[in-house]
Amino acid sequence: MHHSHHWHRHGWQRGIGFLVLIVAGVAAFSWIVMQLWNAVLPDVFGWKTITYFQALGLLVLSKIFFGGWHRGGHHGCHHRRHDGWANLSDEEREKLRSKFRHGWCGMHDKHGSDINVSDAKPGGDAA
Repeated sequence: MHHSHHWHRHGWQRGIGFLVLIVAGVAAFSWIVMQLWNAVLPDVFGWKTITYFQALGLLVLSKIFFGGWHRGGHHGCHHRRHDGWANLSDEEREKLRSKFRHGWCGMHDKHGSDINVSDAKPGGDAA
């Protein structure tokens, strides 16, 4: 029992240490974004320099717009990568190969079906 109490006490300390690392990482990344923005964009595009908190805001906005707030990796597919190729059926393997051949997002018709790139018309929909 004493060992369990000892582990619990150190568990919250690990959690705080992990939180400190996350905060430090976000702070450092915000500083890097600010430095890069201020070193490049004012000279190239004539844009104004930004503050540290504006850089942090840009990171939050980019997370909202491009990263989303989902859990478990890439739109719920993250867990599938750990299952391995060997556990896939022949049909699943072919579907995955097709995605790699035609780009990960692939091309789909308006009904959501995969279309072959060679069959695609310049207007967008498949024949």
